Amino acid sequence: MLTILSMFYYICLRRRSRSGTRGEALTSRRAVESGQRAVVPVSVELEQYAKEVLDFSSHYGSENSMSYTMWNLAGVPNVYPSSGDFTQAAVFRTYGKWWQQCASAPPPFRRTPKDFHSRDYIELGFEEPVYPTAVEVLETYYPGAIVQILACSHNPFSQNPPTDVRWEVLWSGEPTKALTPQARQFSPSIKLISFPTNLLRLEVNSSLLDYYTELDAVILHGVKYRPLPALYKLHVIDINDVSDGEEELSDLAFRQGSDGKLQRTENGYFDKLPYELIQLILSHLTLPDLCRLAQSCKLLYQHCCDPLQYTQLSLQPYWARLSDASLGHLQSRCTLLQRLNLSWTGNRGALSLTGFSSFMKACGHNLVSLELSCCHFLNEACLDVISQTCPELQELNLSSCDRLHPPAFTHISKLTSLRRLVLYRTKIEQTAILSILTFCIQLRHLNLGSCCRIEDYDVVASMLAARCRSLCSLDLWRCRNLTDRGLTELVSGCRMLEELDLGWCPTLQSSTGCFQHLARSLPRLRKLFLTANRTVCDSDIEELAANCPSLQHLDILGTRLVNAVSLKKLLQSCPSLLLLDVSFCSQVDMRVVQELGSLFPNVAIKKSFTQ
Repeated sequence: MLTILSMFYYICLRRRSRSGTRGEALTSRRAVESGQRAVVPVSVELEQYAKEVLDFSSHYGSENSMSYTMWNLAGVPNVYPSSGDFTQAAVFRTYGKWWQQCASAPPPFRRTPKDFHSRDYIELGFEEPVYPTAVEVLETYYPGAIVQILACSHNPFSQNPPTDVRWEVLWSGEPTKALTPQARQFSPSIKLISFPTNLLRLEVNSSLLDYYTELDAVILHGVKYRPLPALYKLHVIDINDVSDGEEELSDLAFRQGSDGKLQRTENGYFDKLPYELIQLILSHLTLPDLCRLAQSCKLLYQHCCDPLQYTQLSLQPYWARLSDASLGHLQSRCTLLQRLNLSWTGNRGALSLTGFSSFMKACGHNLVSLELSCCHFLNEACLDVISQTCPELQELNLSSCDRLHPPAFTHISKLTSLRRLVLYRTKIEQTAILSILTFCIQLRHLNLGSCCRIEDYDVVASMLAARCRSLCSLDLWRCRNLTDRGLTELVSGCRMLEELDLGWCPTLQSSTGCFQHLARSLPRLRKLFLTANRTVCDSDIEELAANCPSLQHLDILGTRLVNAVSLKKLLQSCPSLLLLDVSFCSQVDMRVVQELGSLFPNVAIKKSFTQ
């Protein structure tokens, strides 16, 4: 005699047999009747490499090449099983905790869930939608950064626009640090999902790593037909486990009156607490918990909807679920909103111009900080709304909003109170950035990294020197046409600079004396990236040692003209130095690095390798 559970499962098998073969159904039935709990295979497993890289938050490489770019994750492995630093791998822009410790990094948002670790992501499309059975990631250098793998119900290669996009977490974990930087094949146990997918998303956190993590390929294993679920036993509740705490619970609903009798209250003793204390307690809840608690009683509803609970709002951890309806629900609570993080949200139709505009018009008047990294729903009308409704805005992050058309950026010039502007990997053009620098003269932090549509960075540097003399940090990563003339004018006019990123700027030559002039002009310098500039020499390092005692981060990767003597002088003269990258510096071998490391143990001296 079959049990009730077995009978129910047998009915499910009958329904499944309509799309499966008779042999599969009979095999499944025998498995149930014999008490087996294993998942029964219903089709041959497919193995696929990524067909296309669809989206990503950052990469180390250039927009106009394949070296160190996320596009290297498409297709079969280029490097694995080799280990080391290879240009054919996919590399994210940052690593380590020091990046967030720079002056240009914004402060963290309150209420960020403790289990939200993601700092970067990449989305990959595969040829065939399958029910995933395994995901393999080939990590070739400093593994351990992956913290989450997700699958999407939408087919990215479909011609029909998505109507209901659903994301499911296949696996998640905390950031880790592998014991060695050697290559490995990462294949965690994943959750079975109820829909086929050919769109995966990897989210990473490299904050614990000693150097850049490098990925080579992603393999999706799956079956075309949905696997039959395993037959699990019903959970039996032991009556002895039920707590006999009814009297304790009832005490919360009564209090003693003046006549000595118990009087019933609606909120126990909680409503006796000062309003400010209840607000302080609730400030430690995450946003979903705050919304759930608001449904419990009128008192807590009043507290949970108080606009003072929403002066800072980070919706980035909830990017997969955020919609126009979500913003509409929060709108009445955010009238005092000052800092808003919408990074990664709204893609594939989740947010519309109408929903975003309505929220900004209702809640944007007090905004001073707005994070919109990788928000591909943004268009020119959205930036126009921001410029009109956020007159006090001081921080704007449009990092990797690479689908914004160039004319949209002209609206930023209306935000004359801007202090921090991030335009990394955007399509801003020279006319727009010059207009912004003309009117936004209070800028302290500016990121123009990988903005490849700016035609003449010397002109931009000249404008910065003339209009933004209080500039504290400037990122010109991979700008292709900055010359010694523009750099000299820049550092002469912006003498308050503490951070300057000139990595992969090939037109700068040490022989012109521009780096020595830089060192003499910027006594407050804390971070300097001269990555991949082959001309940096000992005299440049000696000028930094003599004039920049506060230096904390220096990257001179790739130069062949620096030796251990000048580096030792730099380490002795800059007691605050935390990071020194001398990778691929041919005059500095591993033996020298080990010697310097023993003499200056507080400095992280980086020396990558290839094998």
